[in-house]
Amino acid sequence: MPDIKKVVLAYSGGLDTSVILKWLQDTYNCEVVTFTADIGQGEELSPARAKAKKMGVKEIYIDDLREEFVRDFVFPMFRANAIYEGEYLLGTSIARPLIAKRQIEIARKTRADAVSHGATGKGNDQVRFELGYYALDPNIHVIAPWREWDLTSRETLLKYADEHGIPVEMKKKTGSPYSMDANLLHISFEGRMLEDPSREPEESMWRWTVSPEKAPNRAEYIEIDYLRGNPVAVDGRRLTPANLLARLNDLGAKHGIGRVDLVENRYVGMKSRGVYETPGGTILHGAHRAIESITMDREVLRLRDSLIPRYAEMIYYGYWFSPEREVLQKTIDAAQAGGAGRWRYAAAGAVQVLCDRRGAGAIRRIARPAAGCAASQSADAERHEPAA
Repeated sequence: MPDIKKVVLAYSGGLDTSVILKWLQDTYNCEVVTFTADIGQGEELSPARAKAKKMGVKEIYIDDLREEFVRDFVFPMFRANAIYEGEYLLGTSIARPLIAKRQIEIARKTRADAVSHGATGKGNDQVRFELGYYALDPNIHVIAPWREWDLTSRETLLKYADEHGIPVEMKKKTGSPYSMDANLLHISFEGRMLEDPSREPEESMWRWTVSPEKAPNRAEYIEIDYLRGNPVAVDGRRLTPANLLARLNDLGAKHGIGRVDLVENRYVGMKSRGVYETPGGTILHGAHRAIESITMDREVLRLRDSLIPRYAEMIYYGYWFSPEREVLQKTIDAAQAGGAGRWRYAAAGAVQVLCDRRGAGAIRRIARPAAGCAASQSADAERHEPAA
């Protein structure tokens, strides 16, 4: 076993990471620094601080990363129109590199020689976290308890917590019928009853969105302003990235927008059913495509669209900090230089309808002859003309 003196743990204060905290202290006989990220999950985070302090933690970090999350991770991804396997807007995937980045920053600040996470050994998150860690610090030591210990079930975790005096809320003891992950972009549900793909999720499962049957029948109109491919204002009011996404979450949830139920192919080689609520992200995805339809050259649009599956896979697989993703991002962002305009939208009864779109200026492109045209018919092919 390596000689670990200090480890930074991604800590939520829930059952799993509370057990991990104590396990790290006992197994590695090391100091543990806890890090809790506020990325808009909607939970009160002060209990995590109190629990960590009760367990003897001296260095506790609880960081509000909501603006950074949306500005530096969600918006670049949406500039690429990234969507995994045609349906998943990557709400969990895009949060992991930010958490990994901040963990490494804290490890450097506190002179820790290791980081640790609570991802299980059969999911995507273990790969996403660890690729992020190693991309930012190749020499960091990573401790993945779920791949080391013999606590392999909820019952053994609860027994360990009881034996070691780890406080566990009653609702954590009874458990949830689903495994959930939430942030400002989405809420995901998986596991347990959802592992049977023939079973419809219960209406009580959904946390954000109203059911389509209960969504308002009267349309609600909204305008979103874009600049260089990023949304900057709603109904003429400029908002910070996090506040803008929160505003659209409220609108979309109210109208039952953003529910997705899919079976996806995990990076680790298995299929998994995921159910998602992404109300604001669904609105932004449609809005951005509409703006691009009027501000982006045809061939540039086709080229960019051919890159979407690869870009989305890199985020899903955990390659956010890879050189190939960074190269793709520069290409995509160059195509967004003219991505300015206004998108007007009507939401009603779980349906989003484009009302109008206005680009900030005419597109200028190289005129392209239709297939089969003779050379003599395309003498103007190299002359720049405004789009029709």
